[in-house]
Amino acid sequence: MTLSIRFDNSYARLPERFYSRQLPQPVRAPRLIALNSALAEALGLDPAALASEDGIRMLAGNRMPDGADPLAQVYAGHQFGGFVPRLGDGRAILLGEILAPDGSRHDIQLKGAGRTPYSRMGDGRAWLGPVLREYLVSEAMHALGIPTTRALAAVETGETVIRETVRPGAVLTRVAASHIRVGTFQYFAARQDTDALEALARHVMARHYPETETVLDMLRAVLAAQARLVAQWMGVGFIHGVMNTDNTSVAGETIDYGPCAFMDGYRPEQVYSSIDAYGRYAYARQADIVAWNLAQLASALLPLIDPDRDRAIEAATAAMHGFPDLFKAAWLDVFRPKIGLAGAEPEDAELIHGLLDLMAAERADFTNSFRDLAEGRPGAGLGDRAGFEAWAGRWQARLARENTPQAEAEARMRAANPAYIPRNHRIEAAISAATGGDLGPFQRLQRVLERPFDSRTGADDLRAPPAAGEEVLQTFCGT
Repeated sequence: MTLSIRFDNSYARLPERFYSRQLPQPVRAPRLIALNSALAEALGLDPAALASEDGIRMLAGNRMPDGADPLAQVYAGHQFGGFVPRLGDGRAILLGEILAPDGSRHDIQLKGAGRTPYSRMGDGRAWLGPVLREYLVSEAMHALGIPTTRALAAVETGETVIRETVRPGAVLTRVAASHIRVGTFQYFAARQDTDALEALARHVMARHYPETETVLDMLRAVLAAQARLVAQWMGVGFIHGVMNTDNTSVAGETIDYGPCAFMDGYRPEQVYSSIDAYGRYAYARQADIVAWNLAQLASALLPLIDPDRDRAIEAATAAMHGFPDLFKAAWLDVFRPKIGLAGAEPEDAELIHGLLDLMAAERADFTNSFRDLAEGRPGAGLGDRAGFEAWAGRWQARLARENTPQAEAEARMRAANPAYIPRNHRIEAAISAATGGDLGPFQRLQRVLERPFDSRTGADDLRAPPAAGEEVLQTFCGT
């Protein structure tokens, strides 16, 4: 069956110092283990062709489709606050850009496709666990309505990789609006390559922010997109875990699912990442960190904002000073419907934080606490009944002021509060089973996460927090 892909590779038309042309390294015995047929169809691809022998060979990197122009992108980045002047795609290869039937443009990238000039000491491969983890979590984020890279397919390679032990190898086909990062701009800024900065900025403006006319406009647009994104993360208890500038997409998508996690018990200071020893990327610090990352973008863009450096700094600083208000507005837009509110009052933030404080005091389950409100069991998971009843009185009075019937408020909350999230212990169980050859738990979890707001008969175990001994306390990068 012929696989036809409508490529239009605009990034490959940028100057060659933006990337290294690189073919994927073939694998021994590719086997398809997951295919996102709905995404394939949305991209204008034939799922049956992707599942064919030739399609699987492409998804593994063993053959290149017509029109592909494979390359590894170069970028820099601040990693846990320290600047690394040259990073890049060390185990990912961009096959090209596809134009979907609706006219939208998407990168098609193979992750785990072998060594590149940016691999440093790595083997450029991925093992099955992180591939399945990213497949589950990125598709769950999409179903939750949060901008994200997506998973088109996962292929087992028939080869092994060495991590802590011998692991089965795999390749993820990732789809993104683009893979351009804050660190991409930093790479050229560090080299004082103003021509490349200009070309990159014009590319991003045309591709992601066509309504903008100036680089300062683009900066403001990225600020707004990232404010919305991080607010949405916080609304579902998501912790990215490695919010380096090279993991901050200028398109405003969630990218690079390494040591990420969804919280079970609510703690503002919660950290899962095994490499985040000082809590730099804790749940409650994510807005501050993304603002810090975006300040690095603003710094990189200074030569393009105004030829007079003092005027450029003044303009960029003014834009950055607007970020806290952007984030606060976005956060309220996310959390108001989580407690059933349709309108806005000045005291809403205090009301929402009142519930979060009650949850934090008992480490109540983040997802279930909000879902209980939606399903007519307010405060079911909280032991402080007096404290909750006092809060509930203020909440009911607030709903009454906007004349919201309880049924309408609950419907709004059910649409804002998922019943299911990709809980860490369920992901680990699915990976463990898949490593042993059983994809059933992965497939079951995947099916439920496709509709996270709909309660399912027979899926109560996927709603439940981890029992004693099941809690996952650390997550790992997976590289």
